[in-house]
Amino acid sequence: MNDYLDHPIFPLLRDTADESNVECFVVGGYVRDRIMGRDFKNDVDIVVVGSGVEFAKRVGGKLGVKVAVYKNFGTASIHYGEIQLEFVGARKESYRADSRKPIVEDGTLADDQNRRDFTINAMALSLNKVDFGRLLDPFDGRMDIRHRIIRTPLNPNETFSDDPLRMMRAIRFAAQLNFKIDVLAVQAIVTNKERIKIVSRERIIDELNKIVCAPKPSVGFKYLFDVGLLHLIFSAMANLQGVEVINGKGHKDNFYHTLEVLDNVAEAGGDLWLRWAAIMHDIAKPATKRFDKRHGWTFHGHEDKGARMVPRLFAELKLPLNDKMRFVQKMVALHLRPIVLAQDIVTDSAIRRLLFEAGDDIDSLMQLCHADVTTKNEYKKKKYRQNFDLVKQKLKDVEERDQIRNWQPPITGQDIMETFGLKPGKMVGIIKNAIREAILEGDIPNNRDDAYQFMIDRGKELGLELTDNSAL
Repeated sequence: MNDYLDHPIFPLLRDTADESNVECFVVGGYVRDRIMGRDFKNDVDIVVVGSGVEFAKRVGGKLGVKVAVYKNFGTASIHYGEIQLEFVGARKESYRADSRKPIVEDGTLADDQNRRDFTINAMALSLNKVDFGRLLDPFDGRMDIRHRIIRTPLNPNETFSDDPLRMMRAIRFAAQLNFKIDVLAVQAIVTNKERIKIVSRERIIDELNKIVCAPKPSVGFKYLFDVGLLHLIFSAMANLQGVEVINGKGHKDNFYHTLEVLDNVAEAGGDLWLRWAAIMHDIAKPATKRFDKRHGWTFHGHEDKGARMVPRLFAELKLPLNDKMRFVQKMVALHLRPIVLAQDIVTDSAIRRLLFEAGDDIDSLMQLCHADVTTKNEYKKKKYRQNFDLVKQKLKDVEERDQIRNWQPPITGQDIMETFGLKPGKMVGIIKNAIREAILEGDIPNNRDDAYQFMIDRGKELGLELTDNSAL
């Protein structure tokens, strides 16, 4: 296993360990990822049988770098080149029923491996000279990697009850690595799911975002739903599941449709926030679902209601209430617009309005709408895609000609007030809106001269008189 310790930092750690007469090991994600042949993250966890902080200080002295010490946690870290080294003493843990914070005692490497969440994260590589690079794998983590299984080192009921966040982590690793969760572990999550309530929302959303960012997020969300965790941490999404049938007419299952859209966005390289837009694009369908004998199932206004729901859902989930939230809200509000355009004759005015409302997010909106086409009918899918290509070309043509994206009015409220001697008020807004509508409808070009003349004409129609200092 010496090939896994090919970075120049490891011989230095080896020599420091022998000089200090301590046992030292690389553990956790670095070992797992090297064995799997994955690109490893730059975080490397070092376990020392003894004081991890004192050992880190010796290493820092040799490297001539600063050592960050976290006394409350008994840990230390060193940033060296592209590597972030995290040092901790080997320890054993015990838990109280009302908290996921452990009672920590000094321990052996075996104690430390016992407390690890999963077998694939409990492997260690020795950094001591006598057996440098030897793999210590007491729970057959290498075998579980081969079989692509997420399994706990100890009894999963105990593991998940002690630290309920590990239930989320199990599902997160399954989604990230495309592994299966061991049957006994799945049963233990079902048994202990209510324990998730003692975990902070901030920790939960951190794991949930990692699931959202997985190569195929639906893997994680299906697990979350099947074990009952989704109902506890994000009930609005769980409520999308199900098909109701009346008079032989049923609607599609909006939960599994949402997962298809989410996977499509992920496959196309969408970022975290576009993925959240995919998750929430139909979030209001349960609240807007109606059955009509003539038309069957309808969800009228679900885009508007969904957009109004976004701030509350972001607040409940502890997602940021900033421009990221507003982006998702915009995507939810507009997600039907390109689809409607693709089904109809595409007019320039409709394209201008879409560009005006979407602004710089138009490309993201088109990506979301493209992902929203999940029909299994190949003819319909081909027709939608062809129409989307037409809409995309029209967007490009209209933007090049009319420059509506991130539109700024060529005539300001100040211009209107100075021209007609008005004070701030309703009349200024009427004229500004009339100019905007005229440009969006294509009645006048998007430039100051034409907009100014339109303002003069509209003002006269409203009975306004020009001031002496107005310039025609």
